[in-house]
Amino acid sequence: MRLSKRLAVVSKECVACGCCQKECPLGAISIFKGLYAVVDPDKCIGCGKCAKVCPASVISIIERKGQNEKEKALV
Repeated sequence: MRLSKRLAVVSKECVACGCCQKECPLGAISIFKGLYAVVDPDKCIGCGKCAKVCPASVISIIERKGQNEKEKALV
Protein backbone atom coordinates (compact mmCIF):
# COMPACT_ATOMS: atom_id res chain seq x y z
CA MET A 1 0.00 0.00 0.00
CA ARG A 2 1.25 3.43 -0.89
CA LEU A 3 1.51 5.76 2.09
CA SER A 4 0.68 9.44 1.82
CA LYS A 5 3.33 11.99 2.70
CA ARG A 6 0.95 13.49 5.25
CA LEU A 7 -0.84 12.21 8.33
CA ALA A 8 -3.51 13.52 10.72
CA VAL A 9 -2.67 13.67 14.41
CA VAL A 10 -5.05 14.43 17.28
CA SER A 11 -3.93 16.27 20.42
CA LYS A 12 -4.87 15.31 23.99
CA GLU A 13 -7.50 18.05 24.11
CA CYS A 14 -9.84 16.02 21.85
CA VAL A 15 -13.46 16.07 23.08
CA ALA A 16 -14.52 12.90 21.19
CA CYS A 17 -17.41 14.58 19.41
CA GLY A 18 -17.06 12.27 16.39
CA CYS A 19 -17.13 14.97 13.70
CA CYS A 20 -13.76 13.88 12.34
CA GLN A 21 -14.80 10.24 12.29
CA LYS A 22 -17.89 11.06 10.22
CA GLU A 23 -15.92 13.22 7.78
CA CYS A 24 -13.00 10.83 7.13
CA PRO A 25 -13.45 9.37 3.62
CA LEU A 26 -11.38 6.26 4.41
CA GLY A 27 -12.59 5.46 7.92
CA ALA A 28 -9.15 6.12 9.36
CA ILE A 29 -10.48 7.70 12.56
CA SER A 30 -12.20 6.00 15.46
CA ILE A 31 -13.31 7.21 18.87
CA PHE A 32 -11.53 5.30 21.65
CA LYS A 33 -13.84 4.41 24.54
CA GLY A 34 -15.77 7.64 24.01
CA LEU A 35 -12.76 9.63 25.21
CA TYR A 36 -10.70 10.75 22.19
CA ALA A 37 -10.13 10.21 18.48
CA VAL A 38 -7.47 7.82 17.22
CA VAL A 39 -6.03 7.92 13.69
CA ASP A 40 -5.04 4.70 11.93
CA PRO A 41 -1.79 5.70 10.16
CA ASP A 42 -2.16 2.82 7.69
CA LYS A 43 -5.46 4.25 6.41
CA CYS A 44 -4.91 8.01 6.78
CA ILE A 45 -4.03 9.89 3.58
CA GLY A 46 -3.62 13.27 5.27
CA CYS A 47 -6.42 14.91 3.27
CA GLY A 48 -7.22 17.35 6.09
CA LYS A 49 -11.01 16.97 6.00
CA CYS A 50 -11.03 15.93 9.66
CA ALA A 51 -9.05 19.00 10.71
CA LYS A 52 -11.44 21.31 8.85
CA VAL A 53 -14.52 20.02 10.71
CA CYS A 54 -12.98 19.66 14.18
CA PRO A 55 -14.86 22.10 16.46
CA ALA A 56 -12.06 22.00 19.04
CA SER A 57 -9.30 22.59 16.43
CA VAL A 58 -7.18 19.78 17.89
CA ILE A 59 -6.31 17.92 14.67
CA SER A 60 -3.16 18.76 12.76
CA ILE A 61 -1.88 17.47 9.44
CA ILE A 62 1.84 16.72 9.60
CA GLU A 63 4.49 15.29 7.33
CA ARG A 64 5.03 11.58 7.91
CA LYS A 65 8.27 10.58 9.56
CA GLY A 66 10.08 7.27 9.74
CA GLN A 67 9.32 5.92 6.29
CA ASN A 68 11.69 3.24 5.19
CA GLU A 69 13.56 3.62 1.89
CA LYS A 70 11.08 1.46 -0.07
CA GLU A 71 8.13 3.60 1.10
CA LYS A 72 10.01 6.81 0.31
CA ALA A 73 10.56 5.63 -3.24
CA LEU A 74 6.82 5.07 -3.68
CA VAL A 75 5.74 8.48 -2.44
